[in-house]
Order: sequence, then structure tokens, then C-alpha cells
Amino acid sequence: MRTDFHNHLEKGTLTLDYLKKFTEEAERKGIDHFGISEHAYHFEETKEILSNTWVNERRWYTMEEYVNLFDQAKEEGINVLMSIEMDYTPGKHKEMAAFIQKYPFDYVIGSVHWVGDFGIDLAEYRKEWDKRDVKDVYKKYFDQIVTLAESNLFDIVGHIDLVKIFGHVPDDREFIIGEYERITNAIKESKTCVEVSTAGLRKHVGRIYPEPDLLKMCFEKDIPIVLCSDAHEPEHVGYEYDQAVRLVKEVGYTKVMTFKNGRREEVELT
Repeated sequence: MRTDFHNHLEKGTLTLDYLKKFTEEAERKGIDHFGISEHAYHFEETKEILSNTWVNERRWYTMEEYVNLFDQAKEEGINVLMSIEMDYTPGKHKEMAAFIQKYPFDYVIGSVHWVGDFGIDLAEYRKEWDKRDVKDVYKKYFDQIVTLAESNLFDIVGHIDLVKIFGHVPDDREFIIGEYERITNAIKESKTCVEVSTAGLRKHVGRIYPEPDLLKMCFEKDIPIVLCSDAHEPEHVGYEYDQAVRLVKEVGYTKVMTFKNGRREEVELT
């Protein structure tokens, strides 16, 4: 079986017609377990969790609209899971937990996109990288990955080394391996799975998330994985999955995790 749990409708509409473009592409590419995980910051109900100028301009939906879309999909027999991708926000564990528990998500993705007021993967903030110490950004980014895992609020950590997106990588292998060790140590003690995402192949960095060394460390610590595309357009569902499958099998993985109604099951990867 193959999975794709990380997909977004934000470039279109919260309608069945647009949703079907994604689910039909998933079916065409042989993806058995497929879900939509819209960014939580788009919803009015998360403004007490994450707010800044960039985010507030993109507060487009209500959760009532979102849940209704999946109710309609269920009535029509469309095979799709309902999720959310939440920006992990330090100091907001209580608020994040309340939001997650309020809605019938099949699973929840936690991701780190912000280091303080720095949107690390946003084009609008790209020049900020030239003003900052790369090792310091990495340290603060991975600090959040650790506490994300320790919170045990999330089923999946999204694009775990997103911080490399623009090709900024510390020239210190010992430092990088040390960071990998501490985040995988935290994840292995949690319920959190690691996303193997082909989205990086469409970005400036041109690499899968996570790096092979990090993925190998996950395998050695028996951390489960899922395959995802982080599609923001229907045609990117299942993007370059052959590369992802080849990578995870080279590392040693033969199974992926699946989710439904908050329950999980590991299945054979094909």
C-alpha cells in the first residue's frame, strides 16, 4: 500500500468538485490511504494559537465549512481522510490540544514553519537567511521539533528537516548528526511518525525530506514513517513517489503507517 496524508486545497476551493480532483489523482496513482490536511492557520478557530501579519491575511475559512466538506464527501462515498497541518507553536500546548480534540480528525500533522517571527520556508522571508547564523536557526528549529514530539499531540511530524528548503545547511557534520540524534531520540519516545515527503524535490533544495542520514537514524530507532507529497495542486499528489519508495527501502523500511478515526495501523509498503 501507499499513503499520501499531506495535501492542501488552499489554491482552490472547499468544494467537492475541487476535492475530487485530488482524490481522483490519488486513485490514478495507486494511493490507498489519502487525506487532506489543510493548514490550521487558515481557520478562524486557530487565531488564538498562531497570529502574525503574514498568517492573519490568510485566515480564510471556518472549521464548520471544513467539516461539512468531509461530511459531503462521506455521503458520496469518496475515499478521503480529514486532517489538519498545525504549526507547532511553543507555549500554546493547551490551546493546540483543545483545538485538536474538538474535531473528528483521522490524524493530525504537526510542522514547524516559524522560528520566532522568521518564516523559514516563505519566499517573503528568504533574504532573512542572509542576516542570520545558520547553525542558530537550525538549533532553534530542531528545538521545536523536539518539543513537538514531546507534546505527543501529533500523529505525524511534517517535513522534518524543512529548514534546509533554500539550501542553507551548516558546514559542520558533527553538529548536524548531533541534531539528528536529539530529535530522533525525542520522536522515538512519542507516538509521532515521520513524514517522508517528496515536496523538497519541487523546492529550491531539490531533495526529499528527510535527508538519508536522518531517515536511517529513524529506521534504526524503529520510528514509523508515512509517504507524503505535500501537494498544493492536484497533479502533485503522489509526486515522484518512486524516488521516495526507493529511498525508504534502501534505508530498510518495508512498512508504512496508516490512520483512520484516530487509530493507526502499520501496513506493507508497495
